[in-house]
Amino acid sequence: MSAWHIKRATQQLQAGGVIAYPTEAVYGLGCDPFDALAVYRLLAIKQRPVSKGLILIGSDFSQLEFLFAPLSTEQRQLLNDTWPAAVTFTIPCHDDVPHWLRGDFNSLAVRVSAHPQVRALCDSFGGAIVSTSANRSGQAALRNAAAVRRQLGSQLDYVLPGACDVTAQPSEIRDLLSGQVLRAG
Repeated sequence: MSAWHIKRATQQLQAGGVIAYPTEAVYGLGCDPFDALAVYRLLAIKQRPVSKGLILIGSDFSQLEFLFAPLSTEQRQLLNDTWPAAVTFTIPCHDDVPHWLRGDFNSLAVRVSAHPQVRALCDSFGGAIVSTSANRSGQAALRNAAAVRRQLGSQLDYVLPGACDVTAQPSEIRDLLSGQVLRAG
């Protein structure tokens, strides 16, 4: 992992850019979650409706915690016991969390990643970033930088080189309140 590449990706995020980066299983598309123009541009690239919401990914729960209603001791323990890992939780969020992040829901999907480049990128950026699979909606997720460049490259500001575990499945998604698995990993 090159510090130069992380710095370049961070600069693009800070400038309102949309990037692609490796995650545990697939390449992700990312941007600053609080830059509405960047998020809507990412949604247009992916051809994903805002109503579906997005996942935020961080290197530590502290990068995400301010978005949520108070959590019980048991809920915090479950998150601490699970993360970092390729497990996404939907968690009830504050009313002022932007619609472009939560979609038509009163919860937000979040994950604390174990992937070293994701962690370095979020630490360099100083917070969580958007994480949605790098592909157009309805198409197969892309698992390497070359495939991302072929399909989406002209629309992206930067593609962070790196490796995904091509044997891994996309992250499991669980509802924190009910414990229901919304998408198996």
